[in-house]
Amino acid sequence: MKLSIVIPCYNERATIREVVAAVRAAPYPDKEIIIVDDCSTDGTRDLLAGEITSSVDHVLYHDRNRGKGAALRTGIAAATGDMVLIQDADLEYNPNEYPHLLRPILDDKADVVFGSRFMGGQPHRVLYFWHRVGNGILTTLSNVFTNLNLTDMETGYKVFRREIIQSIEIKEDRFGFEPEITAKVARMRCRVYEVGISYYGRTYEQGKKINWKDGVRAIFCILKYNLFG
Repeated sequence: MKLSIVIPCYNERATIREVVAAVRAAPYPDKEIIIVDDCSTDGTRDLLAGEITSSVDHVLYHDRNRGKGAALRTGIAAATGDMVLIQDADLEYNPNEYPHLLRPILDDKADVVFGSRFMGGQPHRVLYFWHRVGNGILTTLSNVFTNLNLTDMETGYKVFRREIIQSIEIKEDRFGFEPEITAKVARMRCRVYEVGISYYGRTYEQGKKINWKDGVRAIFCILKYNLFG
């Protein structure tokens, strides 16, 4: 089965080379790499248009900054693989774990796989206490409405059968993508699996972008997409 890897990217000049190299070296042979640049202003675009463009399958560009969800919408629409995996461009997630993430789908047990930072014995960097508390609140609230028992709804590592993710109308432009897509796959009664992953979190000084406003938006999205579709 062919794997499409969608990499949304905004101002990731410091990491984009390493991410692309890691994705290319990931232990899965048949893969398509799609990068969507969300109007970066730090020189990322120059790298993508120059040395990186020949090492990936597609580089797509937004003419204005629209947010992670919008970048994913663009990349997912371009995917041609049997499975679609979301890979952040910031080195927080390890592409060597692709086989672990893909196994439930390859075994025909799952339609969607979430990579959980909070289950299993994989290493994760110790960082922000209140981020962990906030994540737990959002995941629990999402579970209340979806009746799933996820441990990490907000994870950046998600894998979908392509026909499923491309059938979903993604409306959120920013980090609201995570609760929106969780609500919609639950409503579709997809077979959802969770696998433990490692996590190498970044600090804000290193370029982390999510903030408390995104948490507030996530609560709104949980209510909106579970109650009103």
